[in-house]
Amino acid sequence: MNLIELKAPYLLFVGDAEDLLMAKTAKGVAHWRPERCLGQLRFPEAKADLGIADLDVEEAARQGAKTLIIGLAPIGNSLPASWIDTCIRALEAGMDVASGLHLRLTDVPDIVATAARTGQKVHDVRTPPANLPCGTGLPRQGKRLLTVGTDCCVGKMFTALAIHRAMEQQGVEASFRPTGQTGILIEGYGISVDAVVADFISGSVEVLAPAADNAGHWDIIEGQGSLLHPAYAGVSLGLLHGAQADVLVVCHEAGREQMDLMEGYAVPSLEETIDINLRMARRTNPNARLGGIALNTSRYDQQQALALIAEVQQRFSVPVVDPVRTGVASIVAEVLKDA
Repeated sequence: MNLIELKAPYLLFVGDAEDLLMAKTAKGVAHWRPERCLGQLRFPEAKADLGIADLDVEEAARQGAKTLIIGLAPIGNSLPASWIDTCIRALEAGMDVASGLHLRLTDVPDIVATAARTGQKVHDVRTPPANLPCGTGLPRQGKRLLTVGTDCCVGKMFTALAIHRAMEQQGVEASFRPTGQTGILIEGYGISVDAVVADFISGSVEVLAPAADNAGHWDIIEGQGSLLHPAYAGVSLGLLHGAQADVLVVCHEAGREQMDLMEGYAVPSLEETIDINLRMARRTNPNARLGGIALNTSRYDQQQALALIAEVQQRFSVPVVDPVRTGVASIVAEVLKDA
């Protein structure tokens, strides 16, 4: 298990992000751990704004920042020179640096040398544990819920965190199981399944969400990608099989027509998404069921969103929510009623 100890408060690096989707890691940490966030560092050309104080490295250090978190999630495996310079300045100012990028900061010689010279730590949270096993597919004690989606970036992590929080508020024994860099930075542990060699993805999820001591314990597992995404379906399938989920919650951004960064590929329907996820989930848990649908209705006003939620709920006869607008209480009630 990747256990990390991030010193707070944090300076969230937004850099030159054009929107909050590119800065989704920073956005997630700021939303779920606001008490740990001192401010954001944005370049002049940045369009994304977390709504917290703008600070440069030196001012953040004077105010007591302890960790610079790289809050962007770009595609690919490159690190701009301006980002490297920012990391070096943070280390020299007395901060640790944490990153969930595919490119490990510990592979950048200048960053490594600066960390060694200053005595500060560099955390690459996307590095998976060594010696992960293959999946076994064997049943294990405890209950598990997995969020799945019609596409990438539709709210799977947010929904899982909201369900976990709601369960805890009801006194249910539950754990959030992060499978991506943002979730790991929020929770302080986890396995970034998209960095795991394919043969070991399902096994890594069995390690992340092991047999529970209490049969009534719930693991709320963060989903990744989509089974119908041409680029990322392999990660989604390994995660689905390893989770052996009792309950699936399907996440969807209402109004999105094209799959994320996949020109020419339409977003699949909820019907197709539900069907394929349940069929694949039942390979390792024959009793897997649909617990609800979480809609991201940010493209709509309140009246339109509530009308859409009601329409989808009537179509599928399961609780339908927008975790931001309505909360997730109805899904939690549905999940727990037969547990």
